[in-house]
This record gives sequence, structure tokens and C-alpha cells, in this order.
Amino acid sequence: MKLSMKLKMLSAATLLASGSAMADAQSDAAKKWLEQEFNQSTLSPAQQQEEMNWFINAAKPFKGMKIKVVSETIATHVYESETLAKAFTEITGIEVEHVLTGEGDVIEHLQQQMYTGESLFDAYINDSDLIGTHSRYGEVVALSDFMTGEGKEVTLPTLDLDDFIGLDFTKGVDGKLYQLPDQQFANLYWYRADWFERADLKAQFKAKYGYELGVPENWSAYEDIAEFFTNDVGEIDGVKVYGHMDYGKKHPSLGWRFTDAWLSMAGAGDKGIPNGNPVDEWGVRMEDCHPVGSSVARGGATNGPAAVYSITKYIEWLDKYAPPGSREMTFSEAGAIPAQGNIAQQMFWYTAFTADMIKEGLPVVNADGSPKWRMAPSPHGAYWEEGQKLGYQDAGSWTLLKSTPEDRRKAAWLYAQFTVSKSVSLKKTLVGLTPIRESDIQSQAMTDIAPKLGGLVEFYRSPARTAWTPTGVNIPDYPKLAPLWWQNIGDASSGAKTPQEAMDSLAKEQDKVLRRLEKSGAQKACAPKLAKKKDLKGAEYWLAQPGAPKAKLDNEKPQGKTVAYDKLLEAWKAGRAR
Repeated sequence: MKLSMKLKMLSAATLLASGSAMADAQSDAAKKWLEQEFNQSTLSPAQQQEEMNWFINAAKPFKGMKIKVVSETIATHVYESETLAKAFTEITGIEVEHVLTGEGDVIEHLQQQMYTGESLFDAYINDSDLIGTHSRYGEVVALSDFMTGEGKEVTLPTLDLDDFIGLDFTKGVDGKLYQLPDQQFANLYWYRADWFERADLKAQFKAKYGYELGVPENWSAYEDIAEFFTNDVGEIDGVKVYGHMDYGKKHPSLGWRFTDAWLSMAGAGDKGIPNGNPVDEWGVRMEDCHPVGSSVARGGATNGPAAVYSITKYIEWLDKYAPPGSREMTFSEAGAIPAQGNIAQQMFWYTAFTADMIKEGLPVVNADGSPKWRMAPSPHGAYWEEGQKLGYQDAGSWTLLKSTPEDRRKAAWLYAQFTVSKSVSLKKTLVGLTPIRESDIQSQAMTDIAPKLGGLVEFYRSPARTAWTPTGVNIPDYPKLAPLWWQNIGDASSGAKTPQEAMDSLAKEQDKVLRRLEKSGAQKACAPKLAKKKDLKGAEYWLAQPGAPKAKLDNEKPQGKTVAYDKLLEAWKAGRAR
């Protein structure tokens, strides 16, 4: 045999042996990660190993490739960046750089890639609030098509889409799936359960207001409780206490404070889950699939009586019942205050704060590690009606762009699925407390940890959770519209404008953006079609029609109503929201 032939045979044998060794190393890596890190799962160890074997085989064409993804910096994504990316690399041979940055930066990168076609990242985790944007511009991959078409061979057989609790949030105006939920957290009511259960305080509250101190069902009760703790109680254990917490600095985070469903909590929009139909929680009316206006004169509700009421109450409570300096705080600065132990309740509290509120040694945590506080459904405003959404739920979701090269898109899709696969999702949920799967929520591990999470597990197991939803498809360009909120409401918060003036300005500016989008022709489908104002009395016409926008109520502070937390839990167990 010629030397050259022998060398070729030896080379082939060496490559075969090397490939076999690499495969063995990947299999060993999978076994190590399953035993040491992902040992809490709704799958059996054998099922987990099967899932990992699938990833190993599906990743073979992309072995050695390096992909780059980006997300905002929250605990769940830190876990992905520091732990899951490393595990995925060792198991599949695909190297992952998972970049963490601010939420605004994520959107900027996403916009830049959408507008220029330059591939900056191979996948993004961005809020599903952009679903109306993604499904209109034609730049985002429709996952429904991808999973049955070019991405079929790299789509996990055990992905089990029906197990995701937020899938309705990531479907576009055409009904297709555009994003895959990666983490979720809700905006709920938070309160000091230990104070609310004190017999002396309960008796004092009942004597003054005529009803029980408990979880408020409406804004009237919330206001009464805020007044009670701030001015009647005043001090507990030598510490000055406040009946409310919020923030008001004119800053981008102030926009989230309101686009995250504040108007819907007041009752400004129409009935409909996940979003009001035809008028949503931003006050934008949509006809067929076309946004037609924000202002009342065009049939919208952004500057209607219910919206103005919501801003008025926000400012009033901030002034009367929140700690000094709250008006100058941003979202992140205000978020840490309740853990200091002097806040009785908070209307607008994100469950993403849970992990930071159960740390040992905090004034709001008992010696045994159980919380002194609880979370519960948010109370609703005077304009709210049964059948409307009642709050916001963030759903950070995986998004693929068409401008990403196909091979890199497929490799990134493998990593995205790995981060939400049943093999790892329960552990990720226990770390970040941002559940995405029904199977994880119902698991024994969640039952075991529930007593230390202040109602998080109970809420996610309840039928009430369906009324907490993200921004929906009525919003055709989230990045262009969202900044208008903090700029205009910031003027109301600072006192530069009245609530009515601020909301009039916001509605007018939103309508201008809708008009520009309509004229630009950039949106491929369901683009805005700005409605004409009826006449000089267009607002009167619309306020006289059923649904949103709603006419001003004679009484915006009805009788306060509360419910005992234990009764609330009983209702949830029976399958009722309240």
C-alpha cells in the first residue's frame, strides 16, 4: 500500500477517533450538568438525558460556531449568561456569548439591526411588548413558519408549546407566533401582612372606615389604607411608616410605570384578554388590524376621563402617602425601598423583586426565613369593569431576525430552546422566580418553596393570572411610542402640566406617530390608518358610545372594598379569580 494511502487512512481513523472522543466528552458534559446543576426538573433523569442527546445531535452542523445573543440584566438572564451559556457550549460545542445590558440598549440594538439589515446579534431576548412592532415590519422571523419550515430539524421535539403560559402574548396580528417566552413576571399589589393582621390596627381601621382592613379590591380601599398607615398609624416600632410607595422622576423608567397597564387598572380601556378590544390599555383604538387613533376625538382613550383619573390619583398618592424624595426617584431607586421595612403597601410592585425581598436579615423577613409581606392581585380603579385586564405581565421573549444568516439563526434557536427546555426550566425558575411553564408552576419544587415567596406560586397557579398581560398588538411601533409617555407624564408629575394637559399632549403626539407610520409605508401589514375626527364635538360623540372611551363618572371614589387574604387563596383553589 502506498504511503499516501496509509496516511489518508490514518488521518481518517484519527478524525473518527477524535470525533468519537468529542461526542463522548459532550455526553459526559451533559451527564455532569444534569446531575450537578439541573437536578430539579419535571422530567425524569432519563428524559432529560434524551433531551440533551437531541441537542448534541442537532448541534453537529454548527459545532465550533460562536454565536452572540443579548438580553437585559435581570437575575434570570444573569443565570443564563453565566450558567446556561456555559452548559450549552460544553454540551453542544456551540460557543455562546450571552451579553447583558440595559433594556433600552437591547431595543436600540434590535432597532438598528431591523433598520439597517446589519447582523449585530444572532438572537434577542426582548419584551413581548414589541409584538405589534414585530408582526408589522416583516423583519422578524415568524416562529410558527420557522419551526415547520427551515428550522424544523433544529426544533426541539419536546419543546411543548402548549406548556408555555404566555404564548398568547407573543402572537402577532396575523395569529402567528413571533417570539418564544423566556421569563415572565407580573405587576402586583404588595403589602405588609404582619401589620394588616394586627388586631389593634384592624379594630382602628374598622372603626374609622366601616369595613375590614385587608387586601384592597378597589382604589378607594387602597387610598383609605394609604391614609390610615401614613397619618393614623404614623409609626410602628419606633419607625415612621408610609401607606404607599411610588416614583416620579422624569426619566425613561417613568414610561414603564404607565405603559405597564396603569390605565387598564383604572379601567380606561375596553374589555378583552389579553388586551382591550377595540381600545387597549394605551388608549389606542384598533379597527380590523389597523390602529386608528389615541385621542378621544378619534375614538381612542389616552386622554379620556378614566386616563386622566388614573394620572390624578397617581400624583395625589405620591404627594400624600409616599416617603419624602419619592418624586425624585427612578424605578430602580424606588424598587429597593419596601425592603427597608417602612412601607405598608404598594400598588405597583413587580414580582421580579421577590428574590431581593426574601433575603436573610431584612426587616421584612422573619427569623425563620418566611416573609412578613404578601403579594396579591392589584386593586382596580373606578372605571374598571369585569372582563378587563387588571395589570401587567412582563414576558421577555426570544426573537429571531431575518437579517441573521440562516446557519447562525439556527444555532441561536438551539440555544434559545435550551434555556427554556424542560430539562433546565424548573431550575431557572427557582433561581430567577420568573416562571414560563405550567408544568414548572405545578411542580412539587414550587409547592415546597411557596411559603417563602409571599404568594408568588399561589398567584401563578390561580385563574387570576390571565388578567395580567403585556402590551399587545394595538401598538404598531413600541420603540417610537413608548418614549412619549415618560416625557408627557413627567410634565404632570413635575407639576408643569395638569393631568388633562399631559394626556391631551400624549394623545396628540401618539396620533402624529401613527400618521407618520401610515404615510411611510414601512409596515408590511396592518399599518395604522388614522381616523378622522368626527367634528368639533368628536369627543362628545365617542364618550356617548358604549365601551371605551368612557364618560366621566359622577363619583370616582365609590365605597372601599377589601378581601381577607385567606379568602382570596380559597377562591383561587376553587378556580375563581376572587
